[in-house]
Amino acid sequence: MKYSKLFVAIWATLALGGCFTLPAGPAGPQGATGYTGATGGTGATGNTGATGGAGATGDTGATGDTGATGYKGATGSTGAKGSTGAKGTTTGDTVVIVPAR
Repeated sequence: MKYSKLFVAIWATLALGGCFTLPAGPAGPQGATGYTGATGGTGATGNTGATGGAGATGDTGATGDTGATGYKGATGSTGAKGSTGAKGTTTGDTVVIVPAR
């Protein structure tokens, strides 16, 4: 029975302990601030590679000669001029013209 009374007393303390609250105590002192570590150095920059030279320019080829120009042909002579026919005489007769077929 000794244990049962002790058990009931502990149980009642725990059950009622949640109903009561006590004010918070004063705040503790602030802790010391740690030191910041040293900053590392910047790494070396690599050198730039060499630039290649420009290639040689080729020569221009020779220009060909112009071909010879041919001669102009001779101009032919103009033909002879024909003579005008003889003049006829009028007699007063009637002339009938028949068309050709």
